[in-house]
Amino acid sequence: MPISDMQSMTSFPRTLVFFDLETTELEPSIGDIIQLAAVSGDHTFNVYMMPEVAIDKRTTAVTGFKVENGTLIQDIHSYKTTVTLHQALTSFIAFLRSLKQPVLLAAHNSKRIHRNKLEKELYRCALTDQFKQLGSRYLDTCQLSKALFPGLGSYNQNNLSYPFLGKIDIAHNALKNATALQELYGCWNPDQESVIQYSF
Repeated sequence: MPISDMQSMTSFPRTLVFFDLETTELEPSIGDIIQLAAVSGDHTFNVYMMPEVAIDKRTTAVTGFKVENGTLIQDIHSYKTTVTLHQALTSFIAFLRSLKQPVLLAAHNSKRIHRNKLEKELYRCALTDQFKQLGSRYLDTCQLSKALFPGLGSYNQNNLSYPFLGKIDIAHNALKNATALQELYGCWNPDQESVIQYSF
């Protein structure tokens, strides 16, 4: 179904929001969030945060993120304007609230990584109640892709781009990843039952 028609699901009306995050560690479940981004149709959200802990050297080698002279940069000369974690999460909740309610937060590996990390940081910032008031649920697009297309060699999001979109899409940028996931989802065009099955 078209992304804009997600609200028409009779038993599970949700506005679909694709989101991703980058952290100070290559394993997103640990470390500090340094970028949080989301996309829903033409609506986008993207913020950067100054980490409280050092960015792992392996992470810098892969993603290009590092801190120099108190400034967050990604690759050469790409300086990022940052906000606090609390400001970022407050803005994210406001972004979600601006969309037609309720929303379905879709991320690749959301059940294993994204939900836990996001909700841990919401708790740290005393924003759990505000977030829960939205009534948002999650969709794990990795599990969904495995159910829709069994037998693929890899279900890593980057590796799914070529067979479905005809392009190699390797980005260490949360907004680009969220946008690419929205494009992948549109290509998959999953049925309502599958979306409900892999939502939680």
